[in-house]
Amino acid sequence: MARPQKNRHVKNPPRFGQFKPLGIPSRQLDELILSLDEYEALRLADGEGYDQSQAADLMGISRPTFTRLIENARHKMAEFLEKGPLLTIDGGAVHFLKDQWWCRKCGHAFSGELVTHPGQCPQCGSTDLHSLAERYGHGKCCRNLSDDF
Repeated sequence: MARPQKNRHVKNPPRFGQFKPLGIPSRQLDELILSLDEYEALRLADGEGYDQSQAADLMGISRPTFTRLIENARHKMAEFLEKGPLLTIDGGAVHFLKDQWWCRKCGHAFSGELVTHPGQCPQCGSTDLHSLAERYGHGKCCRNLSDDF
């Protein structure tokens, strides 16, 4: 029997959860799922420039596990660019370290604590805010983790 998968640390939930080619309705496309941990591996290695050991430490996983994640993620991104499916970011055993909040009034996105509502948008003062972590069912299970990012 396989051992249970350890939650991987993800700094923030992604701001956008789907991407697709222009001009083709989503319902006509095959779906390709990039897991949240694969997304984080891409963000850390290719977006932030961390080496694999540093990125693995930030995610709370081993370097060989990180290597598998980044290889899978890069393969999926190449498939997305070549074949043009609907790319959906979802799933995976993850724990967000921070929440990403989006203001429905002005569109401003900002980082904040998990479970704690920030009250109002720092840009326009609106209280009409949406938690992006909630999109992935996260926020009720949180414990305090240090912010290593």
